[in-house]
Amino acid sequence: MTAVLNEPTTSPKVEDRTHLERAKAVAEIVEAEANAIEEGATITKPVYDALVENRLFWMAVPKELNGMGLGLVESFEVIEELSRADGSTGWAFMANSLSTSLAAGFLAPQGQQDLFAHDVPGITAGMILPTGSGRKVEGGYVVTGNYQFASGSAHASWIGAGFVVSDEEGNPLTTPEGGPVCRTAFVPRDEAEFRGNWNVWGLVGTGSYDYGLTEVFIPEEHCFDTFTTEAVRSEPLFRFGLLGIGVGGHAPVALGIARRALDEIVKVATVKGRVGYPTVIADSEIFKLEFAKTEALYRAARAYVYEVHREAEDWVNAGNPLTELHNARLRQSITWVQEVTATVTNFAHRWGGSQSFRNPTALGRATRDAAVATQHLLVDPMSMVDAAGAIMGEYGNGRS
Repeated sequence: MTAVLNEPTTSPKVEDRTHLERAKAVAEIVEAEANAIEEGATITKPVYDALVENRLFWMAVPKELNGMGLGLVESFEVIEELSRADGSTGWAFMANSLSTSLAAGFLAPQGQQDLFAHDVPGITAGMILPTGSGRKVEGGYVVTGNYQFASGSAHASWIGAGFVVSDEEGNPLTTPEGGPVCRTAFVPRDEAEFRGNWNVWGLVGTGSYDYGLTEVFIPEEHCFDTFTTEAVRSEPLFRFGLLGIGVGGHAPVALGIARRALDEIVKVATVKGRVGYPTVIADSEIFKLEFAKTEALYRAARAYVYEVHREAEDWVNAGNPLTELHNARLRQSITWVQEVTATVTNFAHRWGGSQSFRNPTALGRATRDAAVATQHLLVDPMSMVDAAGAIMGEYGNGRS
């Protein structure tokens, strides 16, 4: 018998807030907890409680499944605000909220119920790419695999596990096109073996631990085709597909970190003097010139990220599938903004003096977080190369 979803338990005061009002309220708590988040390598209980109270973990989950039903652009605005407060929190929240939306959009109805038919719905984390192996058995799969980078896993209730499927004799199954059959699954957190090895110098508070599964049975209803473009649900958000949703969230994290670096360097520059400067460095023409150019670069990147995502969202909201050019523009903007954020944080770092490397300081965190964020596989510069062909088609044809 199908479970009946509970009504959300938020108070009218919370329900009456816009998504940005909720994000700003949580961001105040995040800023107060930022040092503790980095020290503990994960978000703290006050931050977790605030995210639950404001239903933000489920912002991109359909309302029917206890979520807020936000689209991608509105979700980006929430991620950006939390990343401005603390890069690690924004990153972990991005990983949780967007992978949770994928579970809502692509799992079969019974799987959706199992994850979301609760007063506190499921929160997901972990790797969905097929690095494990799964043996097909009656009713599901027996999966073994080693995984990395489970950002936000300390407070997640379900953990992602991608795997390549074989038959009961261990022979790999293939698609009609000859490729491997790959599935993505979510398992209860206590079925994963966490290795506690997140020892890094940037994005420290994301808790992006390695983990593994050993002969874990996963029912079919908790799995979906890793490379599908067909969502189970009809909400336009899911027409962005697994990669469109999962990769896109890196852009607002970068934007939030860049904004925080600019905020912090202005605070420093207005009180900090240097040898050879008659007053504080904020009065220096050199600083003003570099700040104006860097801030313009940040604003241009932010405008472009939101421009291409709004255009794509309007397109899918009208019932259309994304075109090759849409996908190229999305990938271009998501990767480019990482480079811009690196430029912004390097500028702030260079002018910040000891505030750039002391612990704990927000400017030091922003610098380190940006340096680590640019190393992610999904924002490698090669994605710009892949996007260039479709974008070049708009040029060289003589049109004004």
